[in-house]
Amino acid sequence: MSKPKVVKDYDKLTDAVKEQIKLVYPRGFAHHLVSFTNRDGEKKMGLPFETEEFYYLIRMTSVRAERIIEDDDDFEDGMLKTDVLEDYSEKYDDVDALSLNANDDNEFDIVDPDTLDDDD
Repeated sequence: MSKPKVVKDYDKLTDAVKEQIKLVYPRGFAHHLVSFTNRDGEKKMGLPFETEEFYYLIRMTSVRAERIIEDDDDFEDGMLKTDVLEDYSEKYDDVDALSLNANDDNEFDIVDPDTLDDDD
């Protein structure tokens, strides 16, 4: 059985879904947007995100995607802060659906910058 498809604005998502989206897209949303056609036949842009219950297309333009990241205290210089990433990773460790959203942005190791040599 296929999942229901939900087209929704980012601001109308629950905090839990927003936090999971940040885990999936820790380097921002803008370069992950896809185009889709809405019910009225208009071309729109959205961010794909899948949960166990739904397949979301979160409506946003690339400008809106960049502004969301700029205005969000969980991000710094376009990247999800390390402590936030660690907190959300622990909080949603048991959410299997996050693996359905794998992309190049979430394929990296968490590194404590204090442990790096100056040469790194």
